[in-house]
Amino acid sequence: MIKNRVYLAQTDTTVGFLSNNDKKLSSIKKRSSSQKMLQVVDSYNTLKQQVRIPKKHRKLVRHASKTTFIYQDGNSYRVVNKKNTHHKFIKKFGVMYSTSANLTQNSFDKQFAASNSDVIVEDSKGFYETTPSKIIKLYKTKLLTIR
Repeated sequence: MIKNRVYLAQTDTTVGFLSNNDKKLSSIKKRSSSQKMLQVVDSYNTLKQQVRIPKKHRKLVRHASKTTFIYQDGNSYRVVNKKNTHHKFIKKFGVMYSTSANLTQNSFDKQFAASNSDVIVEDSKGFYETTPSKIIKLYKTKLLTIR
């Protein structure tokens, strides 16, 4: 696995670009590189190494599925469930930047996605879109549901 490549894969929520290089992903999507990008992690333990989870919300974060949490530092993370086939791919890297495989504000186009990725990771199910993840912003003592 080469870390600086852009992978096109079926994620737990949608078809996505995955990479360790967030600037490259921003460039492909034609969006500002200053805009923060979601990071997916393979486990709760990996997440704890990346960010401090407010004590009040630890249980919620540990048991959530298909939920993206935005932390006080502005970074956003989603833990991929071990039962999901996408987990096997993420586990090889631990942490990866993730974004939907489309231009900003557009729908999925397989030709665009394939031409802008270095490696295509596709299983027998192929690519499909499902419901997007919930997004929750965590504060020290409260939370705000964004989506």
